Amino acid sequence: MVGIFASGIAFIFFGFIAVVIVLENRNPSKTLAWLIVLTFLPIVGFFFYLVFGQNIRKKKRFRRKELADFGGLQQVAEKQLGVRESEPILAEDVNRRRLVNLVLRNSRSPFTVHNRIHILTNGVETFRAIIQALNEATHHIHMQYYIWRDDQIGRDIQRVLIEKARAGVEVRIIYDGVGSMDLRRSYIDELREAGVEIYPFLPVAFPVITSKLNYRNHRKIVVVDGKVAFMGGLNIGDEYLGKDPRMGFWRDTHLEVRGDAVALLQAIFLMDWDFVKGESHYRLQEEIYFPAHNVREKQFVQIAASGPDSEWEAIMQAYFTAVTSATQSVHITSPYFIPDDSMLMAIKTAALSGVDVKLILPSRPDHKIVFWATMSYVQELLEAGVNVYLYEKGFIHAKILIVDGVVASLGTANMDIRSFYYNFEVNALIYDEGIVKRLEEDFQQDLKDSRRVTLGDVYGRPLRQKLKESSARLFSPLL
Repeated sequence: MVGIFASGIAFIFFGFIAVVIVLENRNPSKTLAWLIVLTFLPIVGFFFYLVFGQNIRKKKRFRRKELADFGGLQQVAEKQLGVRESEPILAEDVNRRRLVNLVLRNSRSPFTVHNRIHILTNGVETFRAIIQALNEATHHIHMQYYIWRDDQIGRDIQRVLIEKARAGVEVRIIYDGVGSMDLRRSYIDELREAGVEIYPFLPVAFPVITSKLNYRNHRKIVVVDGKVAFMGGLNIGDEYLGKDPRMGFWRDTHLEVRGDAVALLQAIFLMDWDFVKGESHYRLQEEIYFPAHNVREKQFVQIAASGPDSEWEAIMQAYFTAVTSATQSVHITSPYFIPDDSMLMAIKTAALSGVDVKLILPSRPDHKIVFWATMSYVQELLEAGVNVYLYEKGFIHAKILIVDGVVASLGTANMDIRSFYYNFEVNALIYDEGIVKRLEEDFQQDLKDSRRVTLGDVYGRPLRQKLKESSARLFSPLL
């Protein structure tokens, strides 16, 4: 009798959870995936839903983090909606104008004109530039990373930060509570003892089951004195210098910028800082954190930030608009490729319409299930006319989109559902043809270091591999 009663209660409870999932009006494939998990693994599925499944976009926890609420950026964006056609680069290209308009509206991010951009290829060049900028800091250093390791490069950077903090420079650090969960307490304590302010983003105390585990800050931002900023794909760790024998050479791309766009990256950091501190620090909006600059070069850049705090999936929508606007070429590099249905359709439709679509993926996994899910898309991409390449020189981690040789996106967002909907991400949309050309040159070199995949390769793979890929694909909306 007790068993029947318990079964009835469990049936009602899990039925209620199923109704909640359906009423959230999420993507049908995602809804179906969660219902399948709850049906066949009710207990495990319930806990997985608590951790990974709850849709908290725009819930109270994140509402105050919106970029539009910081300073006067919303007013600047609204003003630009009225004067954007006055810029020749927009007046001459309707597709660029569409993309700029989209990001102005979906993330209220102003476009910036006076910038000096430097593309940093791979870890040695990137860390050298960052450490040089840190050494030159006189007022403040702001750093935010998903992964921050206590290893050789982590210690090298720590030494500089401790030296600067002791010299009176304000040093603030945000590290992700899950991505950097292995960061030792002693490492953090050494920074704090020197005067560094350092906080985790949404820390998770395992084994507590919480939805915070699912919403991670994947951004990588460095701002020094409000004058120079860095962003891109590289975290802080020796593997990003190719020192992990399992992954080998690490191929990545970062960006150094001086000029107008620094203020936007500063604003994104400071809003995340307010969030981790749990209070608003209006002092951080003072002019010294947003100093005037003397950059007169014109390199057109727009910074797009997205996450559960955003009203729209800004970066995904930017990707979608860029791909669907393409008339000649779409070149994509992504370490993880698990697009939603709309993004997948946009890429396949571009290829079917005659656009040259090339996609570079890793040939080796750093996360096996995600890699298998990625590979499950290759057959339909090839059948649509997409040229797919597997990078063989090492592991490719760059997140690049280049369209028609005139627009590019570089940043932290992968071409996957997690980056589109769950993670806090930041990308730079670059409209300068010289910088886009530089990224295209790197892309062409990566093609030389890659192997082209054929339909014969796909059709001939073993049944065991097909089963792995198909099984991982079933859970792709949840990865």
